[in-house]
Order: sequence, then C-alpha cells, then structure tokens
Amino acid sequence: MNLFLECIKAFAVGGIICVIGQLLIDCTRLTPARILVSYVVSGVALTGIGLYGTVVDFAGAGATVPLTGFGYSLAKGVEKAVDEYGLIGALTGGLTATAAGITAAILMGLLMALIFKSRDK
Repeated sequence: MNLFLECIKAFAVGGIICVIGQLLIDCTRLTPARILVSYVVSGVALTGIGLYGTVVDFAGAGATVPLTGFGYSLAKGVEKAVDEYGLIGALTGGLTATAAGITAAILMGLLMALIFKSRDK
C-alpha cells in the first residue's frame, strides 16, 4: 500500500507540473524553448530558496523527472561542490551532478539520428 501511495503522489505532482506547462503553451505566446528554460530556472530558484527540496521529499520521481528536477539537480550539484571545493565548485558542480543525464540525452539523440532518416519539413 505504501508503494501505491508513493506512485499516486509522484503522478499527482508530475501531472501538476505538466498541466502548468500545457497552460503556458495554450494561454501564452511563450515558445516551448522559453518554457523549457523557465522550468529549469524555476527548479534552480526554488531549490535555492529551499522550497523544491520539500516537493522532492514529498513526490520523489514526480518532482525529479520533469525539467524542474533538472534545475534541482544542477543546484544541488553546485551546492555540494561549493561545500567541497569552494568557489570553483560553482563552475563545476552543476555539470558534475547532471553529467549522466546530459550524456544519455546526447547518446539517445545520436542513436535516433542514426536509426531514423531526418528530413526537412
């Protein structure tokens, strides 16, 4: 039963994040790229002021998988690296913390480009 409740919480929070994104697409003139950047920046900002960690504790993957979760990972990586290495950690920590996700995205993009034939619209 506990796993079921965790899944419900993750689904609800992840769904709310997606609904906000859909509303931004439907009700504003923001481009998808601007919404993407806004989500990542809001994840960093909410982590910086201490709010997003509470959401992650409550929802788990429902809060860490969306783009705001990427911002959360960046901020946490910078925070950890600054604690360990000082100011230079502000430059290296975010990339270190998100390197696996960035690498996976690049490799999957390459794999899809090799499998499927790209063409102009």
